[in-house]
Amino acid sequence: MDLLLGAGPAESGRLLLWVFGLLFRPMVLAEQEGENLSGLSTNPDKGIFAVRENGTTCLMVEFAVKLTVPFDVLALNGIDLITEQASLPLPRGAEIEGKCAPTESEIHISWKNNAYTLRIYFSKEFRDKGVEVWKISKVQFVYDTSETSHFINAYNPGKHTASTHRLSALVTPAGQSYVCTAQQTLTLISTDHQKGVTLSMYDIQIQPFDITSDFIFSEPYKCITDQRERLEEALPLVLGFILGLIIVITLTVYHFHLKLTAQQPQLPRDRSMYKNM
Repeated sequence: MDLLLGAGPAESGRLLLWVFGLLFRPMVLAEQEGENLSGLSTNPDKGIFAVRENGTTCLMVEFAVKLTVPFDVLALNGIDLITEQASLPLPRGAEIEGKCAPTESEIHISWKNNAYTLRIYFSKEFRDKGVEVWKISKVQFVYDTSETSHFINAYNPGKHTASTHRLSALVTPAGQSYVCTAQQTLTLISTDHQKGVTLSMYDIQIQPFDITSDFIFSEPYKCITDQRERLEEALPLVLGFILGLIIVITLTVYHFHLKLTAQQPQLPRDRSMYKNM
């Protein structure tokens, strides 16, 4: 207080701002960090990534990803261009960054010294009858065709960005994690002459909000494809059970029919025998 009283108006204002900055800084800034947990997966193609806020998991992604990226190479005649396809799996050793908020969150997965960066954006919203859901609202993929391990002899190499447009994917009830073993495919449009980049995900479990236990997914919400496949697997068993039940009922009825007919008196077939009766 003595410092404030002895200082001029400008100095007092700066001191007050400094004091308020110290007081409110912990409330405004939340420490967020990304963690790569892929070493815990027994599947060599699958990555496990998490975003943590103040030491608590706020976003988790577990999936296998492959990106198919078209690029141009010069034909042998030195004039025409030929389109090739680069196949990029998501490596387990990728670097992770992310952000968490009550209704929006995101994860950034980078590898090869930031030559490739996959960004996935999530959002919450209310649907019909006030049901709250979360979804993937946007996907971006930044790639560098001058990176020669995947883009060999690329014509006019450089950085490009592929993005989705008006995306609403993996819609899941709030408080649950999305689970799907079947492949899910998204198409991204690139700044490289509007080429279509394909993002394929499978063996998925994702939860961007409402994680109640550290590093543990909440109740799973299975995708429609998995539910259909499970029904198709169970259908032959159900039909076999019904067929077996029909056979048992038929044999049982036939058995009782034989018993009833055996207990009835047998009439002689030779009419001459009636004279002796």
